[in-house]
Amino acid sequence: MNDATQIVRERATALLADGTVAAVVGWAAGRGDHDRHVFVARTPEEAALLVADQYCGALAAKRVLSLLDEGKIALVARGCESRAVNRFMADRQLKRDQVHVIGWPCPGMLDPATGDALKRCTECQRRNPVLSDEVVGDPVPEPELDRFAELERFEQKTPEERRAFFQDMYESCIRCYACRNACPCCTCRVCFVDQERVGWMGEEFTADQARYYGTVRAFHTGDRCIECGECQRVCPQHLPLMLLMHKQVRDIDGLFGPYPGGGMEPEGPDPLRTYHTDDLEEFM
Repeated sequence: MNDATQIVRERATALLADGTVAAVVGWAAGRGDHDRHVFVARTPEEAALLVADQYCGALAAKRVLSLLDEGKIALVARGCESRAVNRFMADRQLKRDQVHVIGWPCPGMLDPATGDALKRCTECQRRNPVLSDEVVGDPVPEPELDRFAELERFEQKTPEERRAFFQDMYESCIRCYACRNACPCCTCRVCFVDQERVGWMGEEFTADQARYYGTVRAFHTGDRCIECGECQRVCPQHLPLMLLMHKQVRDIDGLFGPYPGGGMEPEGPDPLRTYHTDDLEEFM
């Protein structure tokens, strides 16, 4: 057992035992040696099952939203989970006093099958929690990475090559909506694809329908994306979804000034939803 796991279990046990929280969201071990899944501990006995190691690949934050009716919830939060909490507050999904954040400086997650670093972690620039009520362990160095490197390589392609790339991508999409379900920015009560209105989405599984879904979802989350990469991690077709998101984030950065990505503050800023009467309208 590593130090982080031991401390997380001790703190979760204490928080549950004294009634500070109704549940603790973290991870537990699965059947395989390195299998980990998001886990909710509601008793001190269940807290002893929590795990905090380099195989906790899944983003745990969104599970909190389904538990708020039970009372205050504790969340074991790395950099990505903490940014998701800020995003939830900015989107009025929860209030700060509804969550107790156990910050966990992230050592970088590994693929349980190969032992290689998860792609989402190779692009992460903020491994330390950006908010917390307490912290497990010491801060870790923040890597100096070019999160737009893959995008820059992609933009070297010709227009024809890009068109073929996205055509192949959307022909592969099975519209399972795993990306939407996992995304901490997708918190609408009813998604547009589930609304019973004629004209939003067709029932056929075509590349055009998949492109429509993917493009609308990307624009909907573009200025709120916390760049956690969870959408790409859960995609069963292994689609390069973060390529789209990084394109939007970089364009927003260029249009509205330095934009570090969503989730850094509990109140935005959300450039595409912010309006000022003195905004330039050079496109008019």
